Amino acid sequence: MRVQPLAFLQPGAAGEPAGTQPRSAAAAAPRAVDHRLRAIDILRGLVIVLMVLDHVRHYFHASGFVFDPLDPARSNALLYATRWVTHFCAPTFVFLTGVSAWLQGANGKTTPTLSGFLLKRGLWLVVLDVTAVSFGWSFSLPYFLFLQVIWAIGWAMVAMAALVWLPRPVVLAVGIAIVAGHNLLDPLTPQQFGSLGWLWMFLHEGGMWSAGGAPVAFVGYPVLAWIGVMAIGYGSGPAFLSAKRDRILLLIGAAMIAAFLMLRAFNFYGDPRPWVEEASWTATIMRFLDVTKYPPSLLFVCATLGPMLLIMPLLERWSGTPGRVLQVFGAVPLFAYLLHIYLIHLLSIAAHALSGRSTNGLFDFLRKAILDPASLSALDLPISATFVAWGVTLVLLYPCCVWWRALKARRRDWWLSYL
Repeated sequence: MRVQPLAFLQPGAAGEPAGTQPRSAAAAAPRAVDHRLRAIDILRGLVIVLMVLDHVRHYFHASGFVFDPLDPARSNALLYATRWVTHFCAPTFVFLTGVSAWLQGANGKTTPTLSGFLLKRGLWLVVLDVTAVSFGWSFSLPYFLFLQVIWAIGWAMVAMAALVWLPRPVVLAVGIAIVAGHNLLDPLTPQQFGSLGWLWMFLHEGGMWSAGGAPVAFVGYPVLAWIGVMAIGYGSGPAFLSAKRDRILLLIGAAMIAAFLMLRAFNFYGDPRPWVEEASWTATIMRFLDVTKYPPSLLFVCATLGPMLLIMPLLERWSGTPGRVLQVFGAVPLFAYLLHIYLIHLLSIAAHALSGRSTNGLFDFLRKAILDPASLSALDLPISATFVAWGVTLVLLYPCCVWWRALKARRRDWWLSYL
């Protein structure tokens, strides 16, 4: 099996930029990448399945925007778990995109070529997020912009286009410094930057962008911390070709979980929202695990990326239908991402129309969800409907991904590399 795209990179595969490793190592890299690709595809596929669950919940359960499902005062264990488990998605996607960038160099791509590739693909993802992705969420013209994970991955790839010119250990150090240190910037606010407040929202704070006094976009994924996560993925690339890969990933994953537990237990550092003891042990655990995603705090990255690194060695041994299905999703991640938004939105319109409910909230959805979430209360269905819609969406998505993967395997049209 030849190397296929990793994360949102097209096409995928291989390690250090040319000239940074011995020729013998570079020659051996393609076989090593091929051997280890399956676990990465399965992990990405698992993340896509979880991501679909999160997005289905937005359209089928009012808690998606009306209240925080991680708030123990209003949530319950099932709803909380349904939301929290999807936290694994973004860090894994971004980390694996960085790994893929390193792997491409190990497969022979020169630094100038790799840098240009990351720049073009990153800008393309930004364009997709403000066009096809935002329209798919909204189903309206004009539509409100919700700048989220594709946006963040795109700009992080643009940053990586510059970082790949540095030695890999330096890139790793930059990534660790950003992820570990960006919470020191939390006291800064956009207002302190005056007319450049929008730039601070873009980099770290997130928030509403307005034009002419009217809100036009919400920056849900400020990019600085995600650049750090991608740089760590790039810097960790050699581990994925190492004969000791499993041991390395287990040690890193365990260390991240240990760091999370220690720092969180003492409210020492790493998250702007300290936890407090609640009336019940269940609510206390909910509060303890509720770490900040926007932007991803140090503790959020440790609590999510750590477990995913722990399970990766197990995924390579996962055979049978579940593994093959996840591998299909993981082989075409960008296609799966774009298509699932439209499938979920259309399925929600159909479900609410057939049940006699108003579908008004499902058009111009993002603007209403962010600016007037109470207007979406009519969309509220039992949480069981979310799980049914999740299964239906995956059943519809799977054959489309099978077809797209087969199409890309037999054709080499230039435009196919953009999806």
